[in-house]
Amino acid sequence: MTEALNITASAVDPGLLALPWSTPLAEWSSRDIVYLPKGISRHLVRFANLSGRVVAIKETTHEMARREYDLLGNLTRLDVPCVERVAVVAGRTDASGDPLPAALVTAHLKFSLPYRALFTQVLRPDTAGRLVDALAVLLVRLHNVGFFWGDVSLSNTLFRRDAGAFAAYLVDAETGELHEGGLTRGQREHDLDLAHTNIAGEILDLQAGGRLEGGTDAVTIADGIVSSYRSLWAALTDRETFAANESWRITERVQRLNALGFDIGEMSIQTTPDGTRVSIQPKVVDAGHHQRRLLRLTGLDVEENQARRLLNDLDEYRARSGRLDEDEEMLAHEWLTRVFEPIVRAIPFELRAKLEPAEVFHQVLEHRWYMSQARGVSVPLAEVLTGYIDDVLRHRRDEATIMGPATETMTLPIPLAEASGDDATGVDWRDLV
Repeated sequence: MTEALNITASAVDPGLLALPWSTPLAEWSSRDIVYLPKGISRHLVRFANLSGRVVAIKETTHEMARREYDLLGNLTRLDVPCVERVAVVAGRTDASGDPLPAALVTAHLKFSLPYRALFTQVLRPDTAGRLVDALAVLLVRLHNVGFFWGDVSLSNTLFRRDAGAFAAYLVDAETGELHEGGLTRGQREHDLDLAHTNIAGEILDLQAGGRLEGGTDAVTIADGIVSSYRSLWAALTDRETFAANESWRITERVQRLNALGFDIGEMSIQTTPDGTRVSIQPKVVDAGHHQRRLLRLTGLDVEENQARRLLNDLDEYRARSGRLDEDEEMLAHEWLTRVFEPIVRAIPFELRAKLEPAEVFHQVLEHRWYMSQARGVSVPLAEVLTGYIDDVLRHRRDEATIMGPATETMTLPIPLAEASGDDATGVDWRDLV
């Protein structure tokens, strides 16, 4: 009953009290449920409306819910991509007074998708590779702050579009452990081995459902996370040795890490007794190098690849205007008001839930490049916008909050005979409208 509830939250939303906590989650009515695609979970998970936003509700034990709630809070403070915690609801009882499971409430991540919702028809190897690369970056970021996941998989991850790539977010932390002293190599390798096994199984599951492009090898796709992870981890942590007169390589290492999207907290530098050799080892503390620069210059808070793309356009704007020596922040404000915002405002209101503004801007630039290449001349932006809106954006499904079939049916394969309207990811967008 309501008076028996014990709600833990950093900021309690009064709307929580209006949800039917005295009813088992499996029996919540369609009035309370929002039907969104979700990944596979060992627990029952459903979506609900809470004060005008969508939240995910997972039934579990009070101890597990509180533990995951605390972990998500710690990961958020460490600036790791993960879902936002909302509350833990315990002390639930049904109408007869019998106890019900506790619930963990998290915010639905806008413009995100579980991997299965991306592939209602056929999974293409290049798209699978981009998902795996995104998961590898997330795993490196988690390990860098000392987080052992314990259940790395595509199913426990949400993906958002990021300027032609994907950005991955942790959505299930119940098996995780945060180690202040960092992880051992054995812990990192164990997570990586779990990732390889789980991804191979998930891709094979898609294959069994007829949603894997012919000739695609599940193990090869799973191998990708191992190679991507090790390559990135080495770039961030390996010690580098060079001649003492090659000190420029310190700057080169910093720039290389910045290009990967990481900032350095400190640098360990050692010289040999005779001064002929120098060894450096960076300590990477923050990801999101381009995000922070764009946020500082414009106030736009976007994904890392989107930030890189917008910054490139900003730099090109400065070069085209011949004002490279002028104040960067002043020119950034000018670019924001004269280039970025007009494009975003040109999108019809009814289409603005299709994609995030930064992703729309990226795709408009891509569309302009392809149109200009095809014609051999630069196409005016007004014409590009019209073509993009009518030929591309109108035919996408909304990604702000994608309405799909009931969550219980999301794992069922959709008949291939329904295929039509595929875009570059192999998705029939109309299936999820």
